[in-house]
Amino acid sequence: MKIILLKDVAKVGRKYDVKEVAEGFALNMLIPRGLAQIATKDAIARVEKTKANDLTDKKIQEELLVKNLETINKLVIEIKEKANEKGHLFAGITKERLHSELTKSTRLNLDLDFIKLDKPLKQIGEHKIKVKAMSKSAEFTVNILSA
Repeated sequence: MKIILLKDVAKVGRKYDVKEVAEGFALNMLIPRGLAQIATKDAIARVEKTKANDLTDKKIQEELLVKNLETINKLVIEIKEKANEKGHLFAGITKERLHSELTKSTRLNLDLDFIKLDKPLKQIGEHKIKVKAMSKSAEFTVNILSA
């Protein structure tokens, strides 16, 4: 069965991809959960237009970010989290959390893909986080304190 992915799905594809999957998988898993829709000519045309708009928006965001990288470069964000006596956090600080904190302090609406974080932060202290857009990059500091 031919489907259009509405969100990224692990081991299947990325958002807006047109994929051929097993009919049962599509009808029982992907479509009911809002992860995909059946690929008709109209749906494919609509998705292509949406994809083009999203790419344009992302490019505009990247250009704005490149202009605002200097403000990010000097930024220090403090986050208070619960930690044990050795300084290990009970809950790691993820890319999504950093994104929301960055948005609060700079009022820039960044795409999550611009923040480069391999794994969640799980230790108290200062951490340098890279933000990369196009060929430019910046680095901001996250200071994690014990709550």
